[in-house]
This record gives sequence, C-alpha cells and structure tokens, in this order.
Amino acid sequence: MKKVPFPQNSDTIVLMNYSKALDILKQSATYNLAKLLHAQAEDFFETLGEMGIRTLQVVKLIFSDLFKREMNWKLVIDQCSRFAVDSLPITLSIVGMSSIIISMQVAPEMVKQGGEKFVGMLMAVVMTRELGVIMSGFAIISMIGSAYASEIATMRVTEQVDALKVLKVNPVDYLFVPRTVAGFIMMPFVVIIASAFGLLCGGVAAFLSAHVSRLNYISSLWQGLYIKDISVALAKAACFGAAIAIISSTCGYLAYGGAKGVGISTTKAVVWSFVAICIIDYIFATIFFF
Repeated sequence: MKKVPFPQNSDTIVLMNYSKALDILKQSATYNLAKLLHAQAEDFFETLGEMGIRTLQVVKLIFSDLFKREMNWKLVIDQCSRFAVDSLPITLSIVGMSSIIISMQVAPEMVKQGGEKFVGMLMAVVMTRELGVIMSGFAIISMIGSAYASEIATMRVTEQVDALKVLKVNPVDYLFVPRTVAGFIMMPFVVIIASAFGLLCGGVAAFLSAHVSRLNYISSLWQGLYIKDISVALAKAACFGAAIAIISSTCGYLAYGGAKGVGISTTKAVVWSFVAICIIDYIFATIFFF
C-alpha cells in the first residue's frame, strides 16, 4: 500500500524551517558565547545583590547586638586572632619584599639626581598612602578571606547552616558578625605593623643599594609622614577588613554542589575581594587626594 504524505500547509513549513534554524543557531559559537555571557552577568548581579543584602543585615545586627549587649565577644576574639596574628607573617613578608623592591629601584636614581635626602620621604608617602594598605589587603585576602569562604561554604554544603536555623540560631549573626567586627578592628593594626616593617626594609634596601645614610633616611622619613595620610590609611584599612570579611562570608554562604561548589565559592571570594578593595581604594583616593 502506497503511503500518502501528510499534507503540509504554509504555517507548518514555516515552523519546521524556524525549528531547524534555531537548532543550527544553538550549535553556533556565537550563541554559546552569548549564553555564557548571560550566565556570567546573571551570576554577577545575583552575587552583588546578595552582598548588599548581607551588608545591611550585618550592620543592623552589629548595632542591635551592641545596644542589647548580646555581642558574642568570644567568637570576635577568636576571629581577631585569626585575622591579625595568624596572617601577620605572610603580610609582613609581602609588604617587606614590595618595599625592598621599590626602594632598590628608586633610591639609586634619586641619589644620581641629588635627591638622597628625599628617599625616606618618598617611601613614607608611598607606604602610608597605598603600598602598606593594599599589600596588607592582598595578603589578608589570600590567607584569611579564602579561609572564611571555604569554611562557610563547607558548612553550607554539609547542611551545618541548616542545622543552625533548626536550632533557631541566626546564621548571619553567628557567622558574619564576628568576622566582620574582627576585620574592622584588626585590619588597621595589621596595616600599622606592616607599614612600619615596610619602611624599615625600605631603609635597609636604600642603604645597601645606594648607600643612603640612616640619618638622611630617617630625617626625611619623618618629613613624609602626615597625620592626614595616616588617618586615611587607617580608615581605609578598617573598610578593607570589613569588606573582605563580608564578601568572603557571602560567597561561602552562597555555595552549593559539594566539593566543586566550595572551590568555586573560594575563588569567587578572592576575586570579588580584590576588586572590592581596588574600588574602595579608588573612592578614598578620589575623596581625600584628588
């Protein structure tokens, strides 16, 4: 028996052609690139919104705990120890080496131009305004921020955060607030110690590379230290510490998908923290030094 073809009208033909064209488009590189960019943009704005929400919640809880005298100072002290004491060796190493490298390159050139008396002043301005704070922030992110993110992400994927909710414990108050308070309090102290160490290393490097005398370096060093620079650096450091804690905790809190999710959230925390401190540093520079 001969098969009779199914009658097709013009609308059916158009739909079939449209379906074939759509299938071809989905296999193209342009479509896959657009899909990837859309997913990245969606994830970006979702993460940014969550960070804003967590920031408002943390600020509200901090003032509420202080007013009601319900702040868990034991957790805060534990996080202060992690934030400052545990991270101090790597912070001093990064800031010290950065100072040595800059001093070794700048001091010989300034001595050639007759500016030996201004080496300490230059190092003081560079270290106080930017280098000490930024390098300390990078060190804190690499060690403490990544640890915060992976720790909370592990709690999230292993349902420990859900257990806190079952026990009627606010996860934001228990996980975010102590870390944020510790970062806000301890980051300025870390910056003070790291900057002083960096200036010391810069002086040693200037003496070894360009034979800048200790008297000239120290006298010009005091001329380059201003109260405004120190105050802005400390305020900037406090903002850095709080931002690193909130961003890292938020990225860990949004983790899902087991061990892979923990790794993704840790990487995201480090990247977002780097971007955040660069933006905060730009804002401070624009307000106070522009």
